[in-house]
Amino acid sequence: MHDIDTVNAELVEQAAERLAGVVTRTPLEPNARLSSRVDARVWLKREDQQTVRSYKIRGAYNFIVQLDVETRARGVVCASAGNHAQGVAYACRRLGANGRVYVPGTTPRQKRERIATLGGAHIEVIVVGETYEDAFAAAKDDAHRTGATLVPAFDDVRTVAGQGTVALEVVSQLGFVPDVLVVPVGGGGLLAGIATWVRERHPDIRVVGVEPAGAMCMAAALEAGEPVRIDAVDPFVDGAAVREAGQVTFPLIRDSGAELTSIAEGAVCTEMLSMYQSDGIIAEPAGALAAASLGASVQVEPGQTVVCIVSGGNNDVSRYSEILERSLMHEGLKHYFLVSFPQEPGALRRFLDEILGPEDDITRFEYVKRNNREIGPALIGVEIPRRADLPGLLARLEKSPLQVEQVEPGSPLFHFLL
Repeated sequence: MHDIDTVNAELVEQAAERLAGVVTRTPLEPNARLSSRVDARVWLKREDQQTVRSYKIRGAYNFIVQLDVETRARGVVCASAGNHAQGVAYACRRLGANGRVYVPGTTPRQKRERIATLGGAHIEVIVVGETYEDAFAAAKDDAHRTGATLVPAFDDVRTVAGQGTVALEVVSQLGFVPDVLVVPVGGGGLLAGIATWVRERHPDIRVVGVEPAGAMCMAAALEAGEPVRIDAVDPFVDGAAVREAGQVTFPLIRDSGAELTSIAEGAVCTEMLSMYQSDGIIAEPAGALAAASLGASVQVEPGQTVVCIVSGGNNDVSRYSEILERSLMHEGLKHYFLVSFPQEPGALRRFLDEILGPEDDITRFEYVKRNNREIGPALIGVEIPRRADLPGLLARLEKSPLQVEQVEPGSPLFHFLL
């Protein structure tokens, strides 16, 4: 166990000195689209442009570089959804240490390949289970069996101090103190580091942490008064899909004065698409959390200077079909129905002519003909051009002789569709 059990501003500043020349001083860029959305001066801290395309290198390197020669020689292990592992891989290669990284099966292939590339001969990638917790259990067991050192993704003072260096860069690059810092939250390492440094050095800055709505482990910890294991986690925001807040990060966040909020995964998808199409930024889901919350769950005052952390850009291009689907559903533009058609000629044609609007589009149609029944069920996906067009579509379905059931969000079938 490390001999320091908490984090303060001085430790964050010492971490910044260790990281000088190792990590990239990532760009801080004004963003006109977001500024217009909330009538404020919005800047993006582009940690997606970091050496390993996320801020995680800061904590991983700050941890490993402080290990003594004998400890480092026994190797390191870690668990990660992908980004922390890349930081560990880069640090191992740079410092000449050997490591094993455990990732869950949900980690995108792009991240797995990047881990192997960054670590080279120094890193072995092992896929286990389906969640971060599965990977963490395997890594912990490895450390116990082999004597290797476990490098926590967020729950260690050295990791937290390294992540907190993002805040130092923001203030230095701006040349003045921002009014608001918006930070994505998974296990809490980034928020704990930033909020701790800010509380001591610039307490007037408002710090807001943003969790994905399907993985609100820090909110659960604050409500319970201690870290607790949440029952279910939506793995979509893989960089922040954590089931239990850290023992180190929780009290730091609790005592920091930072606010905590959440944003729906669908809104994150919409923001990812906007960042790509309008700003030319390829953000992973966790990287879009902070920006997605602006004007939604995070309100700011006109004219304020607001900095959103784009925490990572390790997004697998194959996920964009799911991202678009989730965005359309969140925006109220994509809807699914179970429709029972009579087994007679022209039934589908009447559906197209009498129920669909002139600009509505069928994006999915799965029909199972039952020869021994008078009706045949079909799953139909309909995309409408405007949210306001939904009442008309529902009214036409209600008036039709067809048996129709809308597939509601939260139903087992709805989750199957995604």
